[in-house]
Amino acid sequence: MLKNPIPKVTNNLQFRAIGIVNGMFIPHESEHLNRGYLTDNKGEKIETVVLGKALSLLKKHIDLTKNYFWIVYPKNKNTQNLHLQVVGIWDPYQLNDFPNNSSKTNFTKLLDELDLKDNYFSVRGILVFVNTQKKEFVIKICPASKMQNLKNKNFKLVIKGELSLELLNSFISLDAIRDGNSLKLLNYEVIEKNLSKKI
Repeated sequence: MLKNPIPKVTNNLQFRAIGIVNGMFIPHESEHLNRGYLTDNKGEKIETVVLGKALSLLKKHIDLTKNYFWIVYPKNKNTQNLHLQVVGIWDPYQLNDFPNNSSKTNFTKLLDELDLKDNYFSVRGILVFVNTQKKEFVIKICPASKMQNLKNKNFKLVIKGELSLELLNSFISLDAIRDGNSLKLLNYEVIEKNLSKKI
């Protein structure tokens, strides 16, 4: 069974921001593997931290001289400074129950089968700001209430693309693609309009 690195949504109004990026993780210091940067196939670097569960995977299974598909949460303050938080590593062979005749297998084809691609991000949240001049907008993501501790506050993502001002305060599901240190809108779906009036 091929495990999807980005699970299907379980609730129509489920907030999330998650993506998959292929690259090599290079820690800032060899003693502290949790901070560093991800270098993608074009040699571009993205500031990256490795979160708890993924850190033990990294220590036990990962060869830091190789590229992997990293499952990541995106964070940014503007469209120029993407920051990634690694929550997992997608290796269908090493880390899943899968027949291991994988040396010849094309990971990109496997991603295609799951309707995914390298640098793809799924973002679901409330549209809170639209800048028509800069052609960018801001989506607010609220973590699930059971996880709401001090570290897990709401956060906002700035995404390149054009959305109508009429959609402000609507809950939107969108597909984005990473381009350098930016996330760009591919397509979107309005799940519910004017959500803020109901919350």
